[in-house]
Amino acid sequence: MSVEPTPLEHLDVLIVGAGISGIGAAYYLQDRLPGKTFAIIEARAALGGTWDLFRYPGVRSDSDLHTFGFEFRPWREPKAIAPASSILNYLRDTASEFGIDKRIRYNQRVVGADWSSEDSRWTVHIERTDVEASGNREYLDITTDWIFSASGYYSYDKGYAPAFAGTERFGGPIIHPQFWPEHLDYAGKRIVVIGSGATAVTIIPAMADDAAHITMIQRTPSYILPIPSEDRFAARMRRLFGTDRAHPIIRRRNIAQQRLIWRLSRRFPAQMRKFIRWANKKSLPEGFPVDEHFNPPYNPWDQRLCFVPDGDFFESIRSGKASVVTDRIRTLTEAGVELESGAVVEADIIITATGLNIRPFGGARLTIDGDPVQLHDKVAYRGVMLDGVPNFAYSIGYTNASWTLKVGLLCEYFTRLLTYMDAHGSAVCYPERPSGDFATRPLLDFGAGYVQRAIDDLPRQGSRSPWATSMDYYADVRMLRKSPIADRNLHFAPTRHGSPTAKVSA
Repeated sequence: MSVEPTPLEHLDVLIVGAGISGIGAAYYLQDRLPGKTFAIIEARAALGGTWDLFRYPGVRSDSDLHTFGFEFRPWREPKAIAPASSILNYLRDTASEFGIDKRIRYNQRVVGADWSSEDSRWTVHIERTDVEASGNREYLDITTDWIFSASGYYSYDKGYAPAFAGTERFGGPIIHPQFWPEHLDYAGKRIVVIGSGATAVTIIPAMADDAAHITMIQRTPSYILPIPSEDRFAARMRRLFGTDRAHPIIRRRNIAQQRLIWRLSRRFPAQMRKFIRWANKKSLPEGFPVDEHFNPPYNPWDQRLCFVPDGDFFESIRSGKASVVTDRIRTLTEAGVELESGAVVEADIIITATGLNIRPFGGARLTIDGDPVQLHDKVAYRGVMLDGVPNFAYSIGYTNASWTLKVGLLCEYFTRLLTYMDAHGSAVCYPERPSGDFATRPLLDFGAGYVQRAIDDLPRQGSRSPWATSMDYYADVRMLRKSPIADRNLHFAPTRHGSPTAKVSA
C-alpha cells in the first residue's frame, strides 16, 4: 500500500525579509488584497533588519523619519533624525498594530527557489538558522505563486574589511561596526576609526566623550553636512493640525526638500560644493584645514551625502576630542596605524568602518525549470521585476533619498499588478526586454565603493522607462502608482503552464 507524500504548504505570496521593506510589503498586501495568503520569512530571530542588526554606538538614520517611516503610519517622536532604538520601536509597533508580527516566521533563511513552468509556482528551499550551532542543518520546502524579495542588498553575514598589512601585529581589538561586541570597554582608550562614510561620522561623536581620543583616518574625504535633528516645520504642523493630519503635509514638504537638494547638486555641483564647504568651515574650529579633510574629489551626490544631526561630528572636532587624518595606510603596527606619510596614529582599538558587502536577494539561488538565473544577465523592469523571471518581485529603495519612499511605491505597484492578474485570470507574469539594440547600465548607478565592488554581480537597468530604475520620487509616482499595469514589455499567461517560453501579451 503506497503512502501519498505530505503536500507542501502553499502560499499566494512569500515575502523574504522582516525589515522595513518586508513590513511595508505585508501591510500593503493585507490592506489591498486581504484574501491573499502570505507569510514573511526572516533569517534572524527578530524583526527590524538593519535596525536590529547594527549595534555600534550612535547608530541612527540620516534620513528624516517623516519620509523614512511609512506613509500609512506617522512618525510621532520629536527627533526627525532618530537613533536605531527609536526606529526599531517604530517598526515593532507598526508590525504589532497591523498584525504583521503574527505573519513572521523567524530563524528561516531562503537559500534557493525553483520555478516550475508546469506548475506555475515556485518551490522555495528554506534553511532553519536556529539549529546551525548544534551542527545539524534542517531544511523545509514550501510553494508559492509569488516571491517578494524584501531583503535589500546588504550581506548580513560579512562586512567589507580590506586586508591591511600588519594586522597580526596590532595588539588590540580590530572591530567591524557590523559585528559590534556587546561589552566593549573603550573608556579612556585611544581609538582609530578607518573610513569616512556615514558609519564613521556616526560612531565618532557617540564615542568621543568616553574615549581618551578618537581619530578618523580617511583615504578620501566625504561630503558631510550638518542638519537639525528636530524638524521645526513638522513640530508646527503637528501643533496646528495634530499628528495624523499633519503627517501627509510634513511628508510632502520633506520629499520636495530632499529632491531639491539632490537636483541642485546634480545641476549645479560647483555651487553645492561651495555651500557644503561654507557649512563645514562654519562648523569647524578657526584655521582648520577644511580643503585638506573635507574636499572630496567627486561631485556632491556622486556618492551619498553624510548628514550629521545638530553637527555632532563637527562638535567632537571643535572640542578637541576627535581629529581627522587624510592619508593612506601603510601598515598596522603594535602601537597603532602607520601612514604612507610616515606618521603613526597610536591606538588601543581600531574600528574598520570600511563599508558593507552586497548580496542581492539575500544570496538565494534562483532557477527556472532547472536552469540557474544569472542575475548579471538580467535587466530590471520598473525597478521591481527582472526580465524573464516569472512571478518574482523585489524592493530596493532610493540611494539619493529616504529608502522607504521607493519601497512604498513598489509595494503599491505589486498589489496593483496582482489585482490586475486576478481580474484577467492570469497566473503568471514576467517582463521581457525588447529585441534588438538595448542599451543597459549598472542597476545602482552610484559611485559608492560597496556598489562598485559588486557591479558585475548585479542585474542591469535599461536607459529608458520602464527599464530604467528611477531615483526620482515624482517620476516613480507616475510610473508605479498611476501608469497602466499592462504594457508591451509585460507578458501574462492566463492559465497555468505559463513560462517565459509561452508568452501571452497583456
